Amino acid sequence: MLQVLNQYSAVVIAAILMLAAVIFVFRHKPRWQEILALGVITAGLFTAWFTLHPVQTPLMEDAKKVQTMIGQGKPVLLEFQSPY
Repeated sequence: MLQVLNQYSAVVIAAILMLAAVIFVFRHKPRWQEILALGVITAGLFTAWFTLHPVQTPLMEDAKKVQTMIGQGKPVLLEFQSPY
């Protein structure tokens, strides 16, 4: 459980902040502009996370294919990144 919380801590923090914003906005009778602004912010955060979150590359499991790509007479830059 703690590993999942650590991996998705930005999502958890954003969800808690959005919940606090929803509670704050809906405590009184909100105007439609406030509801629209909250929806735009929520959609923007979701879009940013969906676009920028790390994913595995297609060559992650195919080590033989990567090894054949290396050493073909051209310089190769290998970049190793952790998805978390």
